[in-house]
Amino acid sequence: MAEDNLMEKIVSLCKRRGFIYPGSDIYGGLAGTFDYGPLGVELKNNVKQLWWKTFVQERDDMCGVDAAILMNPRVWEASGHVGGFSDPLVECKKCKRRFRADHVGETCPECGGTFGEVRQFNMMFKTQIGATEDASSVSYLRPETAGGIFVNFKNVIDSFHPKLPFGMAQIGKAFRNEIAPRDFVFRSREFEQMEIEYFVKPTEWEGAFEEWRLAMHAWNDAIGLRSGGVYELEVADGDRAHYSKRTIDFEFDFPFGRKELYGLAYRGDFDLSAHASGSGQELSMIVDDQTGEKVVPHVIEPSFGVDRTVLAILASAYTEDELGGETRTYLKFNKTMAPIKAAVFPLLKNKPELVAKAREVYLMLKKQVPQIMWDDNGNIGKRYRRQDEIGTPLCITIDFDTLGEKPELKDTVTLRNRDTGEQERVAIPDLLSRI
Repeated sequence: MAEDNLMEKIVSLCKRRGFIYPGSDIYGGLAGTFDYGPLGVELKNNVKQLWWKTFVQERDDMCGVDAAILMNPRVWEASGHVGGFSDPLVECKKCKRRFRADHVGETCPECGGTFGEVRQFNMMFKTQIGATEDASSVSYLRPETAGGIFVNFKNVIDSFHPKLPFGMAQIGKAFRNEIAPRDFVFRSREFEQMEIEYFVKPTEWEGAFEEWRLAMHAWNDAIGLRSGGVYELEVADGDRAHYSKRTIDFEFDFPFGRKELYGLAYRGDFDLSAHASGSGQELSMIVDDQTGEKVVPHVIEPSFGVDRTVLAILASAYTEDELGGETRTYLKFNKTMAPIKAAVFPLLKNKPELVAKAREVYLMLKKQVPQIMWDDNGNIGKRYRRQDEIGTPLCITIDFDTLGEKPELKDTVTLRNRDTGEQERVAIPDLLSRI
């Protein structure tokens, strides 16, 4: 299938089935913003919960923080964002539309007009704090979550006294006033990040970098990204930040091309040193209890975008095939990522005895697995197709055999597999283990 057509199909499915909606949709939308619907929220939460479990809760060298979105503007001055967080901007002399200079050619894609000179455009959203509107009240919506980790480094050291190496993790919103948001949720003005700053002794960064490189590949497998669809791009010397000795971009084959999904960077001691200078606080750690030797730790930064992860999962899961002589579309999520783990049906919704038994099974399962859906709308074939399209791995049908029409099948149900369409009889007590 054509890649552009695939992207259109994914966007259409997302809106139709309640994964992702255009922001402010009933008012005509707002470019670069999106709202997550009921299924999208579940998928997004699955991503964040597995990430937190994998990289924070299951490790003994990690701790989490949740920093404020609004921060003292000096934070962003020290980090270099106020002075240098910008993209190249060009404006069409004819239609006055603005574009990122590195995303367009020599002429305007809208009207064919010529562009003016390239100028730098700072992408931070500026706002005012308090009742007065002057220079003293200026603040910014954070353009990344990492800043909140660095400014809490001293707090965590003072509270928990960790030893190197150790890491701090955060999941949260970030905001960038993108000149040209594009490609659905890939590049938007409001997005969510999952970031880690892993602090190491200066001499030990290479080993830590390799450990995180492998951990990120294991993560890609765990969330079900397309096999062979993730590539490492070693960022060249001239393209890396001046303080970095190594950076890898993890790229993914999105329907619109191979683009950056995640990043892994060695940032040296740039951030802690910059904030120590800007704040006047000492941001170092004792590395030798005998001598009292202190160092400013160096940092390995694995950075994950939640929204790009969701999009990569959707692109990997989107499948078209033929089943029972009919073409169907389904999302081949793995069980961990699937927003709905199983759906429960009464064979017929106008038979009270079937509905009552189905509700009993549904409520029993939902107590243990909250992501269970009830579905009695339409015939059984339509329900299967609907659940396939939202990626539900298993469908459970309560029929007359469940009620004992055939005594040997009493208290069994039909369990249908999403990927193969195959059905089998399963005893009700065994359903939880199968889900």
